Amino acid sequence: MKIKLIAIGKTDDKSLQTLISSYEKRLKHYIKFEIDIIPDIKNSKNLSVNEQKEKEGDLILKQLQNTDGIILLDEKGDTMRSVEFSKFLQKKMNAGIKQLVLIIGGPYGFSEKIYQKAKGKVSLSKMTFSHQMIRLFVVEQIYRAFTILKNEPYHHE
Repeated sequence: MKIKLIAIGKTDDKSLQTLISSYEKRLKHYIKFEIDIIPDIKNSKNLSVNEQKEKEGDLILKQLQNTDGIILLDEKGDTMRSVEFSKFLQKKMNAGIKQLVLIIGGPYGFSEKIYQKAKGKVSLSKMTFSHQMIRLFVVEQIYRAFTILKNEPYHHE
């Protein structure tokens, strides 16, 4: 299985980008992993919230394949502890999914088309974080999940 993380907008903070890159490198020891960044919508200030979500949704759809297992990182998604998330990933691998795609939406969430395409939603917290920080959190949690699955001493209970 391959895991792809899709996110809207680049990471401006160099410190966050350094940390994200560090976890990306670590993940390569466990699984094929990539991050696809979709550029911010130009002139979004002139668009309504729904128009912006639709435009972002269309750009996300272009990155997807019909066989992808699509999971949205969404505030209304299922919350899991790290061990549960590792079991969630193991189930996806056991199901024979070629590519699991985790998607971080834009500032207003996802278009209806994206919600319809998704196979599930995961919430990383009940709190709100910047989209740039969420990238770091999700990459770290994927790494943590694999260390749990491999019984390595990164995660402590």
